Amino acid sequence: MKTELVIFDLDGTLVNTIADLASATNYALAAGGYPTHHMSAYPFYVGNGVTKLIERALPSEARNESEIERVRAFFKDYYDDHLTDSSAPYAGIPELLSELQSRGIRLAVASNKYQSAVERIVAHFFPTVAWVAVEGQKPGVPVKPDPSIVFQVLLNSPAPKDSVLYAGDSGVDMETAWRAGVESVGVTWGFRPESELAEYNACNIIGSPAQLLDIIDSKN
Repeated sequence: MKTELVIFDLDGTLVNTIADLASATNYALAAGGYPTHHMSAYPFYVGNGVTKLIERALPSEARNESEIERVRAFFKDYYDDHLTDSSAPYAGIPELLSELQSRGIRLAVASNKYQSAVERIVAHFFPTVAWVAVEGQKPGVPVKPDPSIVFQVLLNSPAPKDSVLYAGDSGVDMETAWRAGVESVGVTWGFRPESELAEYNACNIIGSPAQLLDIIDSKN
């Protein structure tokens, strides 16, 4: 079926945010009295929301609910002021979004990052895109790979599931798409290795944003 809607993960898919996430987490760890990590560790800490990021970054003996929340507060205070310092869209992403929009394909974001940060990053880097939904982590709503966030996008902008593509850079994203019943597109330019996308049974794997158009063209 012709593609009507493309849902994108944010971090590692649309925008390379890893440096700002690492800086904010290291700030929070230091503020909490804990050792920091080299930036190379962070691609494997991210992907399941900020709370899980903090849990993974903390020493094992400190991974209790109260301490995670204490350090998370330091993270949010810092990140809210620095969330676009070093972040940038991946090469080819602005052009891809422009082309998809010109074709009349609806566009949405589904992220495990907290809602206010998602909205600010998307508005900052993609001000001309008419998103039909920008969904982040909200209190009381389970994070990906639970498919609730995809269902919320489809509630905002209904489309047959076989007309939907979900693009992301991690196994979490591939599982989310599978659990939502939509076709997945794994992208290799993000935070996780191609082997992880294959392990989680990505329907498609692409190495550049333009290749998403090839998938769409093949359906028309």
